[in-house]
Amino acid sequence: MLTDLNGQIERVTFHSEETGYTIARIKVYGQSDLVTIVGNLLAPSPGEVLHMKGQWISHPKFGEQFKVTQYRTAIPASVYGIRKYLGSGLIKGIGPVMAKRIVSRFGEDTLTVIEKNIERLGEVEGIGKKRMKMIRKAWDDQKEIREVMVFLQSHGVSSGYAAKIFKQYGNNSIPIVTENPYQLAMDIFGIGFITADHIAEKLGFQKNSPVRIKAGVIYVLHRLSDNGHVYYPYEPLITECRKILDVDRDDVVEGISAIESEKHIVIEDLKDSIEGDPENSKAVFLDKFHFCETSISRRLKHLVQGEKSIRRIQEDKALDWVQKQLSITLASRQIDAIRMAIRNKVMVITGGPGTGKTTIINAVLKIFSQLQVKILLAAPTGRAAKRMSEATGHESRTIHRLLEYSMTRGGFQKDEDSPLDCDLLVVDEASMIDTILMHHLLKAIPVHSTFILVGDVNQLPSVGAGNVLNDIIASEKVAVVRLNEIFRQAQKSRIIVNAHSINNGIVPYTGKPSQNDDFYFIEQEEPQKVLETILQLVTSRIPDRFGFHAVDDIQVLSPMHRGVIGAGNLNQELQKALNSEDKGVVSGNRNFRVKDKVMQIRNNYDKEVFNGDIGRIHSVSIEQQEVVICFDGRNRVYDFSDLDEIVLAYAISIHKSQGSEYPAVVIPVLTQHYMLLQRNLIYTAVTRGEKLVVLVGTRKALAISVKNNKTQHRYTRLKYRLEK
Repeated sequence: MLTDLNGQIERVTFHSEETGYTIARIKVYGQSDLVTIVGNLLAPSPGEVLHMKGQWISHPKFGEQFKVTQYRTAIPASVYGIRKYLGSGLIKGIGPVMAKRIVSRFGEDTLTVIEKNIERLGEVEGIGKKRMKMIRKAWDDQKEIREVMVFLQSHGVSSGYAAKIFKQYGNNSIPIVTENPYQLAMDIFGIGFITADHIAEKLGFQKNSPVRIKAGVIYVLHRLSDNGHVYYPYEPLITECRKILDVDRDDVVEGISAIESEKHIVIEDLKDSIEGDPENSKAVFLDKFHFCETSISRRLKHLVQGEKSIRRIQEDKALDWVQKQLSITLASRQIDAIRMAIRNKVMVITGGPGTGKTTIINAVLKIFSQLQVKILLAAPTGRAAKRMSEATGHESRTIHRLLEYSMTRGGFQKDEDSPLDCDLLVVDEASMIDTILMHHLLKAIPVHSTFILVGDVNQLPSVGAGNVLNDIIASEKVAVVRLNEIFRQAQKSRIIVNAHSINNGIVPYTGKPSQNDDFYFIEQEEPQKVLETILQLVTSRIPDRFGFHAVDDIQVLSPMHRGVIGAGNLNQELQKALNSEDKGVVSGNRNFRVKDKVMQIRNNYDKEVFNGDIGRIHSVSIEQQEVVICFDGRNRVYDFSDLDEIVLAYAISIHKSQGSEYPAVVIPVLTQHYMLLQRNLIYTAVTRGEKLVVLVGTRKALAISVKNNKTQHRYTRLKYRLEK
């Protein structure tokens, strides 16, 4: 039997944005002791009055609690409650201090003043027209958000998404969700098909509804593209869709046909191609990937065949001159590379660390600068671009900045109609470039330009869909120089020597290191012991021995996200050990504090912050509901509702480390990571360390990863298109 209970929230002990599950302490009228309540609540705020139905339960550890089954909220009536309510951060522009001032002035009439006569807030010290406008908007939004929240909660949506939905659709939120809840999965970051499907079910959508099946097919194709596939074979796609949708094959076939007729997907016949497979004779592309892949092939061919704007020169004279200018003697493969750069319109330079890629780039830049041609340099990430600038002395930008992405004007501003002003474009870390980014880059390169791609094909492929650099090399339609000789100076570094050993399938030496070594292996079998060792290494052993800063210089790289030594748990433990700041904000199940090291996990063109960028939290304002994060000296403001774009970055996945180098890296390697232990993964991790690499784990796990050269196959047709 349900019992009624009324009270005011005193404090929120725990709240999950994902599920709404809440543990709170409430003040019940007529009782001196606070009561603990548990249940799914919508964005609970201290000061709120709750009228609840539920039952009393006894928790073995925490004692008596009231389990909430139904509830409704009411605006607080007492001065204390109003102050608590306004000071909770609920209303942007009002923090605890300002809440106290407002309530001191207006008492029990405070909320009526805000609702009906907000101009009177000007009577309070510190509230001018700008803050008043902010408070008015926040108050109005809050009322509307509450209505949306109540509707969404009744249809199985967690409160954490309500603000995002409202931000996207405003007053149209309820009509849009009612008409097509699957639109949420397409429009809003963080809401996937599964969440949208739960809402649709509550709204009465049938399993075999055409709207559901079409959304499901699109969802599966997006999920497969997240795994690197540009297309997916027709029959395996049907199998994957049936797993998710739990419908008949004919329903999926009809859905695919409908989406094709709506031009959301493209289906290609593979029967006549060299990739043809009797069982998988059709390739299914999301329209954007088909468009971009065919565009890459077409534009790359035009670039290779186009007239070169740089005048012909005497190669031998240029090579003699540049060696004198740089005071070096070039190796034979380096000379070959420079000759190719002089002769060819498009070329690839690939090789591991210490093989002389930077020397080649510097020599090419020196020669082309002497010819007074226009040169541009770029890389996929900010860190890679910065390293390229430092190594060459030439300005280098991220590809996004090079192409001048603009939110206000929509998309990249550099394209075939407004091309880059260059005769030579050199792009480093080219293995990171995915299908969509390469399409946009090639669109902007003038047909007369020389285009040089520099990268290491043995690293992990791009995070986004495609295997662009590998496909270009495999097509044999572009000049390629492969560098595999380690230069004498680089041979002094065990990081470089061991990286090449790993790449060749040889397990690196893990015995006792020499005095001034830069590569260490610490044997530990138990995950808990590995965790303890990593904490000691980062907090004291490495800083004390090598002088590296624990947060700025040392990066922990994990093969996985979950588990004791996954990036998630490592971040929580490292945050406790490295950041004692109290001021912060809880977002979902993550706690962000001032000075925390954080990483952006999606491209945000508006903020000019991109997937993989690492920064430090500069400040947190509960009153403004904002977090300021500093990325490479640039402050960026995040609203609390945008914090799902950010994760702690004391530890990151190896995939997210691509394109970056760190003074020191620490890498856990255990057999618990068995499914993820691959040669290119461990190779990528080791090559991220500039001055120090420390592996912690077992020799068996290291051997498994080095011997496993079976990289996950990615379905692409770029190689075929280039060959054709």
